[in-house]
Amino acid sequence: MSTHTAAAYRRLFARPGALAFTAGNLLARLPVGMAGVSAVVMIAGARGSYALAGAVSATGLVASGLAGPWLARLVDRYGQARVARPATVVAVLGALALLLCVRYDTPDWTLFAAYASSAATPNVGGLSRARWAHLLRDDPEARHTANSFEQAADELCFMLGPALASFLTGTLFPEAGTLAGAVLLAAGMLLFTAQRATEPPPSPGTRAPSPLRAPGIRPLLVCFTATGAVFGSMEVVTVAYADAQGQRAVAGVVLALQAAGSCAAGLLYGTLPPGPAARRLGRCLPAMAALMTLPWLAATTGSLWVLAGALLVAGTATAPTMVTAMTLVQERTPDGRLNEGMSLVVTALLTGIACGSAAGGWAADHVGASAAYAIPALSASTACLLGWALRGSRHKGSRHKGSRHKDEGPAAASDGALAHMGSEGPRAS
Repeated sequence: MSTHTAAAYRRLFARPGALAFTAGNLLARLPVGMAGVSAVVMIAGARGSYALAGAVSATGLVASGLAGPWLARLVDRYGQARVARPATVVAVLGALALLLCVRYDTPDWTLFAAYASSAATPNVGGLSRARWAHLLRDDPEARHTANSFEQAADELCFMLGPALASFLTGTLFPEAGTLAGAVLLAAGMLLFTAQRATEPPPSPGTRAPSPLRAPGIRPLLVCFTATGAVFGSMEVVTVAYADAQGQRAVAGVVLALQAAGSCAAGLLYGTLPPGPAARRLGRCLPAMAALMTLPWLAATTGSLWVLAGALLVAGTATAPTMVTAMTLVQERTPDGRLNEGMSLVVTALLTGIACGSAAGGWAADHVGASAAYAIPALSASTACLLGWALRGSRHKGSRHKGSRHKDEGPAAASDGALAHMGSEGPRAS
């Protein structure tokens, strides 16, 4: 990391309380990356059915997508600590219930019921981003750096989480990953919510409308859904490709390289001047569409390691895109509804991941793993085309009075969150 980059993050974490709430947040966020692998290995090992394990895992994703915005609305209204702590208790008890159901061979329906409680897991990344938005509300440049760090942290946890889960379930006992995840979630959330000085004040009497009614939010959610399809399809297709090469065991390592590229790009991106977010998104989406063709081309070589290099490079496009789009969501979400707005992003991403996983799996089965890399490339192109189609979206009248921040620059002055998107081409921000 360069001196300039390190200095930007040192300034960020020099703020009182920043290191403490970040440490707790990272502990609590790691189990999110562990949960899927832990549950699948535990259930498939005990019941001998990957179909059952996958169905149970999908139930948790659907439940999280449905419950997330409602839980986030409570956080906005009553505060992070008052809502996140009891929600975490419910999620931890559900994880323990799932473990016991598997251990004692209860009926299959109990697995679905127990794992559905994972919907109570707070949106840990969203809670942290809300704190940064509150602390840095008058410092757009530092807020940009904080959002970049949060995206890099997401990538890091999704690199380390599956690896840790695989290690625990393989070397100790099948339930070890789920048990460790529950402990980390509880400990991390206790530490995070104990930092009351940095907690955003609740908005119990807010009359702000739903974020869905805010200018530009719906088009952004559509783009998030298409971006989620990139992630979901890339994971499934890469596992299928490695399996076809007789090297399924290294699929996780290959996917980790994509996350590593995104993590590094996110940290570097946070040190660049922020500029108008709408214009930056208009550059990031075409760049992502272009770079996501690299794995498709690399797959035709038949070399898993050529593919790994392509994924590393392609991954550099995802963090800047996510950071910029998340910044727009923060800018466009009305006061008092920020957690709900960011939770809607998670719902859109989960929807896209589910659709991408299904499409990628179908393509791998019917046209082959190499050709199936067209799915993430097409998903990225779809996100770009949606941005172009929506770039002229205008909202009559002035910007909503409840929005959180004033936009900077001519592109952001437009009431459409995706105005001017694509007008600058794929140059780096």
